[in-house]
Amino acid sequence: MSSLVRRVRAFLQSPRGRQLVDRGRRELAKPSNQQRLRQLLSRFNGRRR
Repeated sequence: MSSLVRRVRAFLQSPRGRQLVDRGRRELAKPSNQQRLRQLLSRFNGRRR
């Protein structure tokens, strides 16, 4: 399992990985996406109870 973690870390430090992280942060900064994520999380939280 540690080799998988190492590979993920290496990818995130690569230029392509940094691009994807930056894109994800930009998308999460949008209010519409925040609302969609909250709705999705509330659906999953409702199922656990």
